[in-house]
Amino acid sequence: MPTVEDINTPVILFDGICNLCSNVVQFIIKRDKKNIYKFASLQSPFGQFVLKKHNLSGQYLKTFILLQNDKVYTKSTGALMVTKKLSGIWPALYIFIIIPPFIRNLVYDLVSKYRYSLFGKKETCWIPSPKLKSKFLNDL
Repeated sequence: MPTVEDINTPVILFDGICNLCSNVVQFIIKRDKKNIYKFASLQSPFGQFVLKKHNLSGQYLKTFILLQNDKVYTKSTGALMVTKKLSGIWPALYIFIIIPPFIRNLVYDLVSKYRYSLFGKKETCWIPSPKLKSKFLNDL
């Protein structure tokens, strides 16, 4: 298994027990036609290592994180950066990056706060199919 330093591709870290988050990952996988992204749950050893390495506290278990070129992008900024590389019309959403992050993240934080009550959660992290397993970096 590669180390964090060996990863040369963008990695999306997500809450593995959140139904909404797991569905977003599956949405991205279907539209990642160039096979750009790898994924890891925030609860995994890989996710925990990234959080510690970048001095991100436990509050970041509630957010979407894009790790790209050893830099972390969180919340709406990370999500919008991901849309830039998806197939279809999704890159057009990147226009919302012009809205100041504190405004974008108000909406993001509201959805994040109620995601379990609105979309539910699992007792354990979502496990990808054998076909998708190569896209996930849950172990170190």
